[in-house]
Amino acid sequence: MREILGRRRRLLSQRSDGRPELISAALTYATEWQWPVLPGVAADPQAQSRCGCPDPDCTVPGAHPFEPGLLAATTDERMVRWWWTNRPTAPIVLATGGKAPCAVSLPALPAARALDALDRVGMRLGPVVASPDRWAILVKPYSMEQLGELLYAKDFVPGSLRFHGEGGYLALPPSEAGRGSIGWERAPLPGSASPWVPDVEAVVDAVVEVLTRTGVSAPEL
Repeated sequence: MREILGRRRRLLSQRSDGRPELISAALTYATEWQWPVLPGVAADPQAQSRCGCPDPDCTVPGAHPFEPGLLAATTDERMVRWWWTNRPTAPIVLATGGKAPCAVSLPALPAARALDALDRVGMRLGPVVASPDRWAILVKPYSMEQLGELLYAKDFVPGSLRFHGEGGYLALPPSEAGRGSIGWERAPLPGSASPWVPDVEAVVDAVVEVLTRTGVSAPEL
């Protein structure tokens, strides 16, 4: 199992420099897992830390939709293949919510410590997407009403937690964004079916409890 998992990790995490790995990953998400995706705007080729979009103060350089817009996300094989044939280095952007996973993200260092603590208590997690500054735990789709009730019931919620729900997006491996490579901290298990993900309640409860109990700082980013 470890060898097979390693093969899938390499398939979806190799650096994208115009080789077929990026389009292969996009097709896996769209056609095998039925996750709607679209190409994101690339980082500025003259300065990788800046975005290629018109906003000079873009906070997610090279990791968000632009043209086409988020509503164009699809699972159609022909469209996905056409996009990445014409834009072979474009980041892969997941349109979260609906039938696709949502996500809970937090800064990388607190996220690493939180995952270690969750492993120690035996909590099952699904895939975790890692960028240089933030990690995102994939969860089952949730509504804004569901999320609002969940957060309202908390005495404290770290301000650095972000929620990628209906109408949101998340860049997926093996994309290259302005802040660096996007990979899997926890790779999906192999197989053609869409990867298992936990409920948002379980993840938020566990992350908030771990951050509070361990006193891990999670500053705003």
